[in-house]
Amino acid sequence: SPGSRQVVDHMIKSGEMAYLIEAGARILENACGPCIGMGLAPKTDAVTLRTFNRNFLGRTGTQSAQAYLVSPETAAVSAIHGKITDPRSFGKLPEIRMPEKFMVNDNMIIPPKPNNESIEIVRGPNIKPLPEFNPLPDKLEGEVLLKVEDDITTDHIMPAGAKILPLRSNIPEISKFVFNLVDPTYPDRSLEKQGGFIVGGENYGQGSSREHAAIAPKYLGLKAVIVKSFARIALANMVNFGIVPLTFTNKEDYSKIEQGDKFNIDLTTLETGNVLLKNLTKGIDINLTHSLSETEIEVLKAGGKLPFIKQKHS
Repeated sequence: SPGSRQVVDHMIKSGEMAYLIEAGARILENACGPCIGMGLAPKTDAVTLRTFNRNFLGRTGTQSAQAYLVSPETAAVSAIHGKITDPRSFGKLPEIRMPEKFMVNDNMIIPPKPNNESIEIVRGPNIKPLPEFNPLPDKLEGEVLLKVEDDITTDHIMPAGAKILPLRSNIPEISKFVFNLVDPTYPDRSLEKQGGFIVGGENYGQGSSREHAAIAPKYLGLKAVIVKSFARIALANMVNFGIVPLTFTNKEDYSKIEQGDKFNIDLTTLETGNVLLKNLTKGIDINLTHSLSETEIEVLKAGGKLPFIKQKHS
C-alpha cells in the first residue's frame, strides 16, 4: 500500500516495484486500505504484522485478529520465514540509501483562480458542507450522555472501515456511527437531548489523529468532555471544533458521576484555569481544570478554529 502516487512512480522507475512483485508481494492502491480494514484482512483469530500505526481492535478488518506493529525489516524477514523473526538473525542488514532526488508529480493539482469568490462549489449527494458552530456560551447545561473508562480511542469514538469511510464528507450521516462500538444508542440519544456531556477516565482520545472523532460528536451536540486525562491530539481536535476539554482537579470525583446526571458548568472562569461543575442530580460541586493556552481559549469561545479564523479576517 504505497503512500502516494509519487512513491509508486519512484518505485517503478527505480526498479524496486519489480523486486516486490517477483517476491510475491501484493501491491494495493495507494490509499487508506489495510489500516482501515480494507484489503489484506487476516484470517479469523490470526496474527498480522503491520508497519504502520493502526493496531486498534478490529482495525485490520477482522474483529478477532491481533495486529502487532513492527519495523519494515521485521515484517520483511517474518514474511519470508513464516513466523515472527528477529531480522538480526538473518545476518547484516542491507544498507538503505536515500535517493539523491525525490520525484515530484504535481500534474493533478488544479491551481486556484485569482478571485476565489467567483468559484462555484459543486457537491455530490454524499458531500455536505461543514456545519457552522455557534460561539461558546458562559454556561453549559445538559445531561451526561455517556460515561466511559480509560483508554478510549478515536476508533471507539468514530469507528472506521469500509462501511463508514465513504461518509467522511457527509457529517450528518457519519455522525450516526459515533460511539457505535461502545453504545449504538448514543447518536439518537444525543440528538434527542440536544447534546450534553461525556465523562471519561485516563488517556481519552488516544490513537489516530482523526478529526471526525471531534466533528461528528460536535454535530450531535457534544458540549464538553470531562475526563481524568486527554490524549494530546484528541484534545487539540476538540478545541478546533468547539468542544470544551476539561479534567478533574481530583480524579476521584470521576466515581461520583453516573450516566444521566444533569450538569451545570460555569465557564466564566475559564481563563483562570478553574471551572466549577454543579452536578444537579447528586447535589454536589466538582472542581475542574484544563491545560488550554490563551489562544486555545479564544478559539473555543469563537466556536472552533474555522469561526475563529473567520473572525480574524472579517
